[in-house]
Amino acid sequence: MPGLDYFSKSEPVATAPPAAPSSESSTSSASAPGVYYNARLDPKNYLEGPLSHNPATRLRQMLARPGIVVAPGICDGISARCALEAGFNCMYQSGAATTASRLGQPDLAIATMNDFVQAAQMVCSLDPTVPVIADADTGFGGPANVARTVTQYARAGVAALHIEDQVQTKRCGHLMGKQVVSREEFLTRIRAAVIARDSIPGGSDFVIIGRTDSAQVLGMEEAITRLKLAADAGADVCFIEGVKTEELLRSTVAALAPKPVLVNVISGGLTPSFTCAEAETMGAKIIIFSLVSCVAMVHAVRAAMHSLKKTGTDFTSAKGMDPKSFFEVMGLNEVIELDAKAGGSAFQVV
Repeated sequence: MPGLDYFSKSEPVATAPPAAPSSESSTSSASAPGVYYNARLDPKNYLEGPLSHNPATRLRQMLARPGIVVAPGICDGISARCALEAGFNCMYQSGAATTASRLGQPDLAIATMNDFVQAAQMVCSLDPTVPVIADADTGFGGPANVARTVTQYARAGVAALHIEDQVQTKRCGHLMGKQVVSREEFLTRIRAAVIARDSIPGGSDFVIIGRTDSAQVLGMEEAITRLKLAADAGADVCFIEGVKTEELLRSTVAALAPKPVLVNVISGGLTPSFTCAEAETMGAKIIIFSLVSCVAMVHAVRAAMHSLKKTGTDFTSAKGMDPKSFFEVMGLNEVIELDAKAGGSAFQVV
């Protein structure tokens, strides 16, 4: 089934369900010429009811309801398991962290779509109900590549992705020397992502996040303009990279309302180390901590390796964690329980 045309210059065909009262924002979006509007995805449709087992639907419910969405950055199965154990109800698959963990390389557009999708398939399988927001860089090419990226991410179980406006040879958003494409090329990426999402059979709730890196290149005014245009093109969430002050974050949230705004906090990066509570007070709806796991891993593994080199034993760095305790963090008890329920006896003693 082809994707429905939600970009019509005339009154959109899709209308809100009769039983649900239309909000002021929805009405204005639906009536504005050339502005994307899909009544099925209107935030008011996600305000009530139990949280869905579908991660994309659950993320939309979380976005529509009170409270900030906190998504720690994960880079592999160990970091994802630790995030789940800590009780986080959303995770962020950082492009920088994924590139580092899978390839041992810096965040300089070295990882491919396949690298990201393979990582996502594993992470999303650990608890399929927990939404995973995944970095999709520039979409890995032109409109057809962007559309394929959306399809592959959705099939992997990802709840949301963000597409940015850097050139194809992109770099981490907190490094200097970034270059961005034109407004129109950025909007082409967003439109391609939205069309691909709306072409998924059965009606997908997959969330499209528009990200701009233009603040450090062309200024905050241009960055906000680009995000407004991305929202009009169908982006569900706006992500401005490198917000340098509290005042700028507050003004960005106000300028983009009612679209939810995502803020990315990296210790030592361009954005101050806002806490979750501070970001929520400033109006942000999603906060991600991209490098929280992989930077911590570097410190811990470095210390363990130096200790082993110096002492000839890993006793100190293990901190009393034996193999069974380690495997319990990785889901050992769930495997034992499943085996027993199925009538197996392989793990009666472990």
